[in-house]
Amino acid sequence: MKEPAARSLVLDSQALSLLLRNDRQMITRIEAARRVGVPVLVSALTVVEAVYGKTDTARLRWLLSRLQVQDVTQADGLTAVQLLSDAGGLHGHKYAIDALVAAMALRSSAPVLVLTSDRDDWSKLCGDRVQIKDV
Repeated sequence: MKEPAARSLVLDSQALSLLLRNDRQMITRIEAARRVGVPVLVSALTVVEAVYGKTDTARLRWLLSRLQVQDVTQADGLTAVQLLSDAGGLHGHKYAIDALVAAMALRSSAPVLVLTSDRDDWSKLCGDRVQIKDV
């Protein structure tokens, strides 16, 4: 059965890192989503996680101006706690950012497509509530 077209596209840190490094495949995915009006979402936490010492700050700012950067809310924090608990009591220290980004994804317009390198983490946290695409 074919999955329904995404109404939200969420980038995890690896997806954003690839975009920052000018990865052609990632750029093509983002452009395709934008062409059909699918918002490309990134958590403010993901920005911090994806940036490293050699990141071009001007490029980062330009890219972020073309994405929808989402704030972390108190509700996200509470949802993340529940997601960690529901996933078998995963530890917040190791999974905190993933859980908070998952909470953001779950409050986005469904169906949500997540571009990630952590399929296992997303599967544990969200089950089948999001579509997962490996990067």
